Amino acid sequence: MQMQYNFAFLDEGSKREIRRATLKAIAIPGYQVPFASREMPIGRGWGTGGLQLTLSLIGKLDRLKVIDQGSDESVNAVSMKKLITKTTGVVTVDHTEEATLIQSRHRVPEIPLNAGQIIVLQVPMPEPLRMYESSERETKRLHGEKEYSGAWLMLFEQIMKYRSVSTGADHPVMVHDRYVMAPSPIPKFDNPKLNSSEALILLGAGREKKIYAVPPYTQVISLAFDDVPFEPESFADTSCKLCGAQHVFMDELYDTEEDVIYYQCNDTSYCLSRMNQQSS
Repeated sequence: MQMQYNFAFLDEGSKREIRRATLKAIAIPGYQVPFASREMPIGRGWGTGGLQLTLSLIGKLDRLKVIDQGSDESVNAVSMKKLITKTTGVVTVDHTEEATLIQSRHRVPEIPLNAGQIIVLQVPMPEPLRMYESSERETKRLHGEKEYSGAWLMLFEQIMKYRSVSTGADHPVMVHDRYVMAPSPIPKFDNPKLNSSEALILLGAGREKKIYAVPPYTQVISLAFDDVPFEPESFADTSCKLCGAQHVFMDELYDTEEDVIYYQCNDTSYCLSRMNQQSS
């Protein structure tokens, strides 16, 4: 006997509760809204927060794209797509511009997102103050008082120790000049894409039971000192070996046969699109 699932797996009551938390998160940009995270058929820490957001928002006419660290075909991305499509029947796409709903782990697509699109980012640790404050009650107080000297001190200590800010990913941002927010472990290269984005950005942490959001056209500024400005990863002197793209986030790879290092677009669908355009 074939098991029948409710549309988008979750029951309607659960979806309504998650949508209410999402609406509150949109109304207060950068604020972490607690929600009753449900048990999912994947282990916590593997994207349950983002998956619950996607399943609560998706409709029959949506076009879904799922990426994992830039790849549409990784194990995580393929497994997510199988679960979502099996319980909804929605169409999946690889091209960013064709998607209405994008779920991503650790990357923002290279092609700028448009109005009407929603991107859901999976988050393992939503609290940007957790590195120096273990108490949830205390972090709530610090956010309420806009007391972020600890976050600035962490950056200052990195500069004193390494002569530069050493955050490679999940660099904290100030949202709407009010809340310091963890942007999920996206590379610093992607942080500027959050600022004044035309798309709605939602972030979900299933294990930590938090949802937060960046509404369209919201100011998102990476924390930095005036004399030590924010510097994302630079790929100015490199180009993709496959499509020739420049000024995009690259993977550094090693060719064992030729004993050389080369670069390739991290966003696989972006790279493939460029290759198809060049061959046509």
